[in-house]
Amino acid sequence: MQNPTIQAVFFDIDGTLLSFKTHEVAASTEEAIAQLQEKGIKTILSTGRSINSIDHVRYLNFDGYITFNGGYCVTKEGLILFKQTIDPRDIQSLLDYVQETPLSFSFMSEKEITIHDVTPEIAGMYAHLNLPVPPPVDLTKVDIHSVLQTNIFLGPEEEKEFMAKVMPNSLSSRWSPLFADVNPKGQSKKVGIDIFCQHFGIERSQTMAFGDGGNDITMLEHVGIGIAMGNANPEVKAIADYITDDVDSDGIWNALKHFGVL
Repeated sequence: MQNPTIQAVFFDIDGTLLSFKTHEVAASTEEAIAQLQEKGIKTILSTGRSINSIDHVRYLNFDGYITFNGGYCVTKEGLILFKQTIDPRDIQSLLDYVQETPLSFSFMSEKEITIHDVTPEIAGMYAHLNLPVPPPVDLTKVDIHSVLQTNIFLGPEEEKEFMAKVMPNSLSSRWSPLFADVNPKGQSKKVGIDIFCQHFGIERSQTMAFGDGGNDITMLEHVGIGIAMGNANPEVKAIADYITDDVDSDGIWNALKHFGVL
């Protein structure tokens, strides 16, 4: 039986759309997204990645893109619905901090991604994500007003103290033990969902989302049906309405069938 209530489906990228093993989207997922679009159901990407790091999935013809964990929302036609940069005081504080203390971090703006202090572990992470290592940041030429997101490469045990001391006007979320995403306080994928629901005239009860990482929690809690991939982190599975199969076992297709959306 078809489920007529779902009008929009939101998809995380890494570990949800994209397999960490193959770096590709499963054929069943491609078919699922095509069928959703044929039915007039909106398909929207929702990622912590930069708007400049999603070209390899644009061929799926999404209706919109939530990037930088909600900080930059844009339609497929290029209409920017929302843009929120990090408090420049926090960026300056981070720049001052690294003058005294070693720390690897990246800056992401609308135009570029740059990085400070690439370790072998960080280079390996970019290879794992099938992304090039960004060019080095020139610490003397940073536009502190343009940073939409930064990644800080430190462990979970150091994260809380660092954020309170160095970037108190921002918030951190984590989907990797290697780094945390840092975004403006109050911002998350949840914000992006509200932006697109308003834009398309869709009720939140008519939405569904798929995710696997810590930065997906607000999204899965906010939509009508929040689905954790089988490979999701335990804390993500704990809050999900449903746990599907993993990314390499047709998890998206199977869940859409389970709920009668396809």
